[in-house]
Amino acid sequence: MSASTSVSPSAGYHIPGGLRGYEQVLSPAALQFLVQLHERFFPRVEELLEARQRRQARFDAGELPDFLPETAGLRAADWQVAPIPHDLLDRRVEITGPVDRKMIINALNSGARVYMADFEDSHSPTWDGTLEGQRNLFDAVRRDIEYTSPEGKRYRLGDTLATLMVRPRGWHLPERHLEVHGHPMPAALFDFGLFFFHNARELMARGSAPYFYLPKLESHREARLWNQVFEFSQDQLGIARGTVRATVLIETIPAAFEMDEILYELRDHIAGLNCGRWDYIFSFIKKFRSRPEFVLPDRDQVGMTRHFLHSYSRLLIKTCHRRGAFAMGGMAAQIPVKGDPGANDIAFAKVEADKQREAGDGHDGTWVAHPGLVPVAMRVFDERMPGPNQLANLLQDVRVSASDLLQVPQGTITEAGLRNNLYAAVCYLAAWLEGRGAVPIHSLMEDAATAEIARSQLWQWIRHDRGVLDDGRRVTLDLVRRLLGEELARIRQELGDQGFEAGRFERAAEILSDVTGRDQLVEFLTLVAYPELD
Repeated sequence: MSASTSVSPSAGYHIPGGLRGYEQVLSPAALQFLVQLHERFFPRVEELLEARQRRQARFDAGELPDFLPETAGLRAADWQVAPIPHDLLDRRVEITGPVDRKMIINALNSGARVYMADFEDSHSPTWDGTLEGQRNLFDAVRRDIEYTSPEGKRYRLGDTLATLMVRPRGWHLPERHLEVHGHPMPAALFDFGLFFFHNARELMARGSAPYFYLPKLESHREARLWNQVFEFSQDQLGIARGTVRATVLIETIPAAFEMDEILYELRDHIAGLNCGRWDYIFSFIKKFRSRPEFVLPDRDQVGMTRHFLHSYSRLLIKTCHRRGAFAMGGMAAQIPVKGDPGANDIAFAKVEADKQREAGDGHDGTWVAHPGLVPVAMRVFDERMPGPNQLANLLQDVRVSASDLLQVPQGTITEAGLRNNLYAAVCYLAAWLEGRGAVPIHSLMEDAATAEIARSQLWQWIRHDRGVLDDGRRVTLDLVRRLLGEELARIRQELGDQGFEAGRFERAAEILSDVTGRDQLVEFLTLVAYPELD
């Protein structure tokens, strides 16, 4: 075995980048388990991704999503999911963030009820970063995690910790650093498999269990596959079926029409659904990319009070509570603003208003991206939700139709909004290329989902006649590329030549210019940029 590669022909795997000192994470037994997952489920993953493409072709041809007629009986029937585990009964505030050591400690200590450790949108999947994240979680589960900053500050776990959940990557993403029988392993199975193999029994011994957030599902058949993965994995480790629990992010348009079906497929392993609002907006653009009537205004005008988003949120609550599952609210992207009390007050007020809406509508909890916002969200839910959850709020009077979910919000496209998309996408992608997946930009915590909205809006505005600025100018590729150059110069001015040259801003701008100019909308920005990661 060389330092740069690890091959086991008899076991069927190849690690192009080598073990790099992560022999404990990539132990022979763990790798054998990953190979088993790949062999059993890789063909089905490929089939489901092909089904996504076929459905997209129907959308491009003019079809719109609707509630499935073949599952109408299931939606009408009375059934509930399995009882929720004790340490997930109160999820009023959840914090999410990447899997670096300091973040894990701060999140577990934050006072939130749940910490979602993220291998997906707030994670840049470098090989070292992904394996280090798994090692960090291994230590955290055993309460053996510490961190000392370069300045000498020490971080340790306190006595009261948030319940741990883990978000693996979506079905569409490969883990190119592990090849099984000549194919990159599905990243979802890689992330899930390593964490489950190393930590399931330890979590159970400590009174919890392996809990997961499942991202970017587009159909109940994809939920069925996750259920099969859970059953197989529990059987392999001799763990009772139903021990694993998952919360599914409803962050694609097709999934919004299949909430009941998704809950049903995972009924023995589900804990709830979550409003993944940012990816949901991205999905709205992507799925209807061929239709000019679905052009959206500036992204800062597309908030959760808009009819199509509020309808989706309330439908999620009603669907979950009818089935005994939790309905989780979405992310507050604001972060504390240091050195500017006025701006900080505005940011906190926006978070409070968002959480008031969620708690008032009937959500059982919400997300924040920064420990400093946990008290703000907690105060709102403590006031509005005196019990551990709102499962008794059935929203029986709420009626949500397909047209409600597809109502395009009115608004304007502005040069400021266009520039903001360019600036945010370049800054985020530059950081992602350097191995950082969650980036503070203009007092917001940006991740892959918001970058996806930014770049897909640029493509959408260029492609359709409705892409017109409020001053009458048409949004063209030439205009976008000219303003991109100006925003790049602005970033250089803000950082200085040395800071700018030390980053990957020019390469990020090249990638953004490329995907914006393509005839077809790129499915995922991260897929295009992924080969550039070590």
